[in-house]
Amino acid sequence: MKPLWVRLIACWRLLRTVVHILTALWLIRFELPKLSAQQKKERINAWAHTLLARLAIKLVVVGQPPAQGPLLLAANHVSWLDIIVMLSACNCRFVSKADVHHWPVFGTLAGAAGTLFIERESRRDAMRVVHHMAERLQAGDVLAIFPEGTTSNGEGLLPFHANLFQAAIAVNAPVLPVALRYVDAASGQPSLAPCYIGDDTLPGSLWRTLSAPPLCAVVSFGQPDLAQGRDRRAWAGAVRAEVDALRRGGP
Repeated sequence: MKPLWVRLIACWRLLRTVVHILTALWLIRFELPKLSAQQKKERINAWAHTLLARLAIKLVVVGQPPAQGPLLLAANHVSWLDIIVMLSACNCRFVSKADVHHWPVFGTLAGAAGTLFIERESRRDAMRVVHHMAERLQAGDVLAIFPEGTTSNGEGLLPFHANLFQAAIAVNAPVLPVALRYVDAASGQPSLAPCYIGDDTLPGSLWRTLSAPPLCAVVSFGQPDLAQGRDRRAWAGAVRAEVDALRRGGP
């Protein structure tokens, strides 16, 4: 069992986090409908950045975040926090598994941010989402995907699923590799506290994060990469190698 003072700090962080999460309900219901698309992005970005602060997580950005699309971001996937971290680092829309849509508050906020939800087990639904992604890329959006398809512990990188890369090929849009890491703020060593894998539950992962020493969420942006005649599998493999190289680098 953690020392009493650690649990008290975690409880204080939890209280502040819950209060801030509840503000998302007001944001979604009363503020966002009155805002322009750009204002919505900026408001959600500010909300996500404040949530990280409530969790005692400092955002560290390496490289140049994208300012505009069309662009497809391809990132590794470690935690339920990944969406919040990326929303803090840049303005983007996500392509996410349908399960996220049912998460309390976070799913509602993801929907309000324009997330495209996909039933990964359904080939027909994947085709629908790829078509919708291509339309959004043609409209100049920045879309973000997690090609591993599930979370890992951050110490390795799972194979990339290539299906969603087809949308970028269809409209000749570049892919930008993105690496996410969570490290102890004091030592710079990797932290497993925010991981959400295996038998982890969302409340359990949240409490572990709240109980951890202050963390840094490191977001490393690579360089835009065009398909240049490669099929989606070859391109996904090359982007995976770039994400792995970024993940191994330091802030």
